[in-house]
Parts: sequence; C-alpha cells; structure tokens
Amino acid sequence: MQRLAHIFAQRPERILQELVEVSVAICGADSAGISLEEPINGEETQFRWIATAGEYGGFFDSVLPRFYSPCGTCLDRGQPQLFRVPKAYLDMIGVDAPPVTDGILIPWKTEETLGTIWVLAHGSYVRFDREDYRLLQNLSDFAAIAVRHQQQQARLMKHTAAAAAAAMANELAHQINNPLQGLMQTVFLSGQGGTSANIFAHQAMEDLTRLSELVKKLLSLPIAL
Repeated sequence: MQRLAHIFAQRPERILQELVEVSVAICGADSAGISLEEPINGEETQFRWIATAGEYGGFFDSVLPRFYSPCGTCLDRGQPQLFRVPKAYLDMIGVDAPPVTDGILIPWKTEETLGTIWVLAHGSYVRFDREDYRLLQNLSDFAAIAVRHQQQQARLMKHTAAAAAAAMANELAHQINNPLQGLMQTVFLSGQGGTSANIFAHQAMEDLTRLSELVKKLLSLPIAL
C-alpha cells in the first residue's frame, strides 16, 4: 500500500499499471487486469482493459462485449465473482490466450464509471484463497480512486484547452477585423476607377490573403469550446 501511495503521489499516470503488477505479485497470479465499462452505440456498453500484467499483459486496451464478459456478470450482481474461462469460450470469441483455470473478479465504481479488477491463474484450479480476495478488495478501492483521478484530470485539461481556444478565437476575431475593414475600403476605392485603381486592387488582394490566413487559423481551433 505504501508503494501504491508513493506512485499515486509521484506518478499518477502509472497507478493503474502499478495496481495490476502489484496484484500479480501479492496474489501469485499469472495475469491481472483492470476493466472499464464504456458506452458504445447508444445504450450498449463494452469492457476495455485499461491495465494488464502477466501472461495477459499483451491484451492492454483490448475490448470485449459486455454480454460476453464475466465482468458483466460481476457488475450485474454487484459482488465479487470466482470464475473460470475454458479454451472453448476463448475460441468462440476469437481470442488466442491461455484459458483461465481460477480467477477472482472484484467490482469497483466511481460516481460515473463501473469496472472490475481481476487476477487469473492459467494452470492451477485452486490458486486463490480468502486472503487474496481480501487484498484484491483493497486494491479495487485504489482502482476506483485512480480512475476517478484520471477522469478529473482529463476534464480539467479539456476545460483548460477549451478556455485557451476561446481566448485565441477572440484574439483572432479582433485580428480579422482590421484586414476586413481594409479590404472593404480598398475594394470600394478600386471600384471607383481612375489611375489608382490598380494600386487599390493590389492592396485588396494583400488584405484578402491576410484575411484568409487568419480565417484558417480560426477554423483550426478545437470545435468543442
């Protein structure tokens, strides 16, 4: 717990990966991971593996349909689950991975997100015991805190970026006003004819070019202000 607290304070972006590595170490697991429920296609949801370690380490960022995943059962029941995943099941969903001979799923949640933390064995049918369950239950609280922290940081960064984009858009709007006024004036003067018409037309083209460049900058700003 001291190790996790230190990582959370010093390198919060790594806390989820540290959680699953600690889970492998303290539970003697072959694999461990953290699944996050996320929406797709309206009301449907899926699970994304946002941290993985051990033999399943290569499946980081993988997704599984909710109705195909033991994680869905865990969240539906709102309590820890013991489970096994035979090779036939993995073949059915097209996943090339060792079967799960013993596994523990622990649910966690934040104000707006649900997920699970899990440890797996790929050979022993009696790898985990009540102590492993208790330790993983404690780690699930860390998972919820870490995910909530990351979500808060993402919202803060989005808000900061939006504020910066709005300020830049306001500045560009002021900058656009000058060449726009100049363009209107030179086009009017050019239209009057006379010996200076070509000079005014050339100036109008310069104002138009400058205006176009400023508009391009404005259009390149983030849409979600």
